[in-house]
Amino acid sequence: MAKQLSYHRMREIFERFQASEPEPKGELEHVNAFTLLVAVALSAQATDAGVNKATRKLFQIADTPQKMLDLGEEGLTEQIKTIGLFRQKAKNVMKLSRILVEDYDGTVPNSRAALQSLPGVGRKTANVVLNMWWHFPAQAVDTHIFRVGNRTGLAPGKDVAAVERAIEDNVPVDFQQHAHHWLILHGRYICVARKPKCGACHIRDLCDYEDKTQ
Repeated sequence: MAKQLSYHRMREIFERFQASEPEPKGELEHVNAFTLLVAVALSAQATDAGVNKATRKLFQIADTPQKMLDLGEEGLTEQIKTIGLFRQKAKNVMKLSRILVEDYDGTVPNSRAALQSLPGVGRKTANVVLNMWWHFPAQAVDTHIFRVGNRTGLAPGKDVAAVERAIEDNVPVDFQQHAHHWLILHGRYICVARKPKCGACHIRDLCDYEDKTQ
């Protein structure tokens, strides 16, 4: 595991991320807080592209918790059957929709604890929703961020919680809002798991990864 990079190197790295993409966006398609919550919940162990393909039609039919309940579990299952673990995910979406209707007047709560109390919603999902919809600087650590954080020294940690804390503690505040999107996109397209594309990396000279590729 790499050592934590210095403050000055961290600033330089995130200044480069910001220069290359000032307003990074999540790739999950959604129209409101509810559809974002559902999309993120569906994305576990699935690709964003695969989720988007399934949800484009779904969200035209069911873009609120009540409409999702009206669609029913069988109807939802049919819509998302191309996504991994679709049966369990359908059950969770129906349960969380009912809770939102009965306990939150059909709206999505914006506290991490309330979000995590919903079926199928873990800390990562809650953080994505808080960040993307309410612009709270929550850090949703997925496999890409965990890899990039440890490989580069940007946010080293033995587990997801440690990497999340390393980002919160060490990334300068002015970059916190977009930090997790920059890191996800970097891990998804440049700092990939096998044979990272170091030759195309704009932070190559600031990264502590020893086994750089050409």
